[in-house]
Amino acid sequence: MTIYAALGAIEQGLVYGIMVIGVYLTFRILDFPDLTVDGSLPLGAAISATAITNGIDPYLSLLFALLGGCAAGIVTAVLNTKFKILHLLASILTMIALYSINIRIMGGPNIALLGSANVFDPVIAMGVPAQYAGICVFAVFAAAVTCGIVWFLKTELGMAILATGDNPQMITSLGVNTHNIIILGVGLSNGLVAVSGALIAQNQGAADVGMGIGTIIAGLASVIIGETLFGKGTIVRAFTAAVLGSVAYRLAIALALGLELGGFSFNPSDLNMITAILVIIALISPGIKKRMVAR
Repeated sequence: MTIYAALGAIEQGLVYGIMVIGVYLTFRILDFPDLTVDGSLPLGAAISATAITNGIDPYLSLLFALLGGCAAGIVTAVLNTKFKILHLLASILTMIALYSINIRIMGGPNIALLGSANVFDPVIAMGVPAQYAGICVFAVFAAAVTCGIVWFLKTELGMAILATGDNPQMITSLGVNTHNIIILGVGLSNGLVAVSGALIAQNQGAADVGMGIGTIIAGLASVIIGETLFGKGTIVRAFTAAVLGSVAYRLAIALALGLELGGFSFNPSDLNMITAILVIIALISPGIKKRMVAR
């Protein structure tokens, strides 16, 4: 793996780390399997790209993406809590609807941002080389989101989210409306995923309706790899491990794609197989480690 490939993998790991934080919020904390993220990531990209091409500041477009993602998550949560639709089915329905909505927003299946303003311009103007601007910006965003979500979960409302996922019956007995908490948590999760999508679009110079395919798989893989490598003791450690797991996942993919064994090499089309192998290794390694220690 070349240095250029490694830097690219770290850059992708950091920006997708924001998405992984959102996935961790629903998957681990709320215990809410949510497939909406496959649609909310391109939703954020579509909103940001459309806003930028209409002359709106790139940083302000991230706020619009956040609100759009929150709205998508709220729809999923309302379908589940108020209309009693199974969470998986509710999220699939929202994801399917978002495919058409994203095309409507962009006016087509994709929209180009080449030559448009982006969040990297101020950093480059400060003298940071263009090849390192992405890592700098994404590292700041990932750190800010991690600190922000950790702070939020230590508030009274955040504690209610933690309790809802851990013991909904107990928190209900204390007078907390768990439906509202789920709506808030799923909305926040998809808002973060949409922000990640907006940053990815600005980094790639385009937004595409199909860019969210496999987002939930990559997110879950990053969460599992992060927990396996870095643990999950406290809230701070858990979310830090989620972001670092995203970086480790992207580095592992870059390493696998650049690997050659006796004339055999992986292709980009093998990405799903590589992801499955990484997740399997992450899931079975703790058991293997325990048996080795026992021996």
